[in-house]
Amino acid sequence: MIDVINLEKKFGNNKVLNGINVTINKGDIICVIGPSGSGKSTFLRCLNCMEDPTGGQIIFNGVDIADFKVDINVHRRKMGMVFQHFNLFNNKTVIQNIMLAPVYLQCRDLKKAKKTNALIKFKNIFKPSEKKQELLPITTDKNKIRLDAKQQALNLLKRIGLEDKADVYPSTLSGGQKQRVAIVRSLAMNPEVILFDEPTSALDPEMVGEVLDLMKSLAKEGMTMIIVTHEMGFAKEVANRVLFIDDGLILESASPNEFFENPKHPRLKEFLSKVL
Repeated sequence: MIDVINLEKKFGNNKVLNGINVTINKGDIICVIGPSGSGKSTFLRCLNCMEDPTGGQIIFNGVDIADFKVDINVHRRKMGMVFQHFNLFNNKTVIQNIMLAPVYLQCRDLKKAKKTNALIKFKNIFKPSEKKQELLPITTDKNKIRLDAKQQALNLLKRIGLEDKADVYPSTLSGGQKQRVAIVRSLAMNPEVILFDEPTSALDPEMVGEVLDLMKSLAKEGMTMIIVTHEMGFAKEVANRVLFIDDGLILESASPNEFFENPKHPRLKEFLSKVL
């Protein structure tokens, strides 16, 4: 699904990523661990070009999305992102937060299709009947888009047991509830892969479990996930591969058992001795 080839990122003279190479397959659950400042979050943010790479390629479904000529917004639709601090809109209700992106994008697509059809109709005036171009099929309208998005949002809230919170504002939710809403907001776009940037690090310890349980259920359903995390137990239980990043490089990549029980790189051995 994703091939990362010699990925580099600089901030001024500071080189944060020094040539990352990794392949992510459909259904992979990859946990990325490493010390603070090692480049983990920058790597994640480069994957959907929230940070523009300085060098290298990111091949997503056959397209190099690191190429500036590519419309990254088309491909971001298939890459969900869950942030450390939730990034919910506090001036919108929970259900409005979940509906926002699907409604906006589908309405934008509808507007484009209508414009295209108007142009086709105009051009068809000057064409003989056998050369007239067919109109794009339009099977929806703004009201249907909103109704469908609302129903999907309610179904997602029901899944996480928060359907009664649909009309409240995020400020009234606990940290664990906010993060679960942030996750289902990402699911509302039907992504092919979800990127998680330390999704539990801003939570109180008692709230971590409810977020990890939701992520475990996504893993069981086959969702492709790339997770920057400090939760070593979660990485052991859920990941099919664990990456260790330090100084902007992947120093080790292995299955959880091999990674934690038989680390090979001296820097990883040192790191695990401090965190386990």
